[in-house]
This record gives sequence, C-alpha cells and structure tokens, in this order.
Amino acid sequence: MEAPHRRATDAPAGPASPAGPPVVHLIESPDAMRDLGRSLAALLRPGDLVMLTGELGAGKTTLTRGLGEGLGVRGAVTSPTFVIARVHPSLVGGPALVHVDAYRLGGGLDEMEDLDLDVSLPDSVVVVEWGDGKVEELSDDRLHVVIERGVGGAAVDTSAVDTSAVGGDDDRRTVRFTGYGTRWAADRSRLEALAG
Repeated sequence: MEAPHRRATDAPAGPASPAGPPVVHLIESPDAMRDLGRSLAALLRPGDLVMLTGELGAGKTTLTRGLGEGLGVRGAVTSPTFVIARVHPSLVGGPALVHVDAYRLGGGLDEMEDLDLDVSLPDSVVVVEWGDGKVEELSDDRLHVVIERGVGGAAVDTSAVDTSAVGGDDDRRTVRFTGYGTRWAADRSRLEALAG
C-alpha cells in the first residue's frame, strides 16, 4: 500500500530521516545522465516527489528529460526557469510529469502554493529543481537527488562506487540518491541497481 502524501493544508511534516545512506552512481556523459533518468522513471509512481540539487549545468534538466522519456510524457522537457512549472501529460496512461524550477523563488512552501503542487502531487510525479528548503513539507516520502560535477579535474568523491569504467572528462558527475520515508526504504535496492 502506498504511503499517504501530505497536502500543504495538513500539519507540516516532521523532520524526516533518510531511509539509509545515499545511493551513489557515477555518470560519465549527458547521454548516461539521460539514461539514468529513464531507469529512474521505471521506479516512479503517482505521488512521488523528486527534489533535484546541483549547480547550474550539473545535469538536473538532462536527468528530468530522461525521466520524461521513461514516463512516456508529451512535450519536450526543457528547463522551466521562466515559467516556473511545466506539466507534461502522459501519452501512455501513466502519471503526468510536473517539472518545477524553484530557483527564482526565495521563500518556502508558502510562496509555492500558487503552483498547486499539493493538488498535482497525488496523481503526478513532481520533480522540483532547486527545491531544498521549499518543498519538503509536501511529502514525508521523497527522493532527494544531488548531482555534483568534477570540472577541470576537480575531485569527485568516488569512495562508494567502482570507478573503473568512468572517463576523466568534464562530463563526469556523481549522483547521490537519498530516499526519505518508508516508500524509498522499500525501493532502496532498486535505486542501487539503476543503470547509469
């Protein structure tokens, strides 16, 4: 049975604890990032909240593009920076993808209420770029994805993964998945097995 999702009008969620240490994947190209998104889409279901964190150009939109392809949604998935949110309906009878860019929003959930994410969440997969400190109260069950890039030879922490197949160019990324709540505790092994 799916865990209930919290609506913005309910009492705020308590501080949720991670459902284990982060699951780490190394990605060596934009195509591999997109493939990771396609693989992640197979795990997602209506009501899932995915928060994406990473600097500009890290690959958040590329990952979301792969999610959209994997979910079989309509429309090109592009950065919603200037419209804040885009809804991509399903073409295959699955959940819609609601893609939000909260970069220009300074406040917390109160400022985002006009987007009606609490209404969209039960029937959609909601992906929020730059959502830290802004959307956690939408659901006790959420997936936080942090994308770090190694630019110009910058060190990337690879202590938890096999690095033998990863190139050394500027496209290399470390992607850390941290699940919160019982929903992601149950799918931890499937996160570990994602193709990248």
